[in-house]
Amino acid sequence: MIVEFSKPYLKELYETGKASDKKHRFQPEVVNVYKKRITTLKEKATEADLSQIKSLHYERLKGDKKGLSSVRVNDKYRVEFALSERANGDAVFEVCDITELSNHYK
Repeated sequence: MIVEFSKPYLKELYETGKASDKKHRFQPEVVNVYKKRITTLKEKATEADLSQIKSLHYERLKGDKKGLSSVRVNDKYRVEFALSERANGDAVFEVCDITELSNHYK
């Protein structure tokens, strides 16, 4: 799966383990699992592959977040993303656009 980041801090967290702005600071444990979840998204080819891994708690979101999906980082945080498909010649690639690392209870 191709992974893209819609916000700069999400890419920074994945690549360096921290965000340059103070608003998006997370505990090291949250960042470590976030990086693992992004790596898992990159390794999986389709949405069906994600749903087979029970520990991810993959789900399609409802309500005001309709059109997004999520996987759990821990009990409090989840990675929210949008899935789409792109055609490149004869091949079709599933694209995962990471939109947010959110507090599930806010």
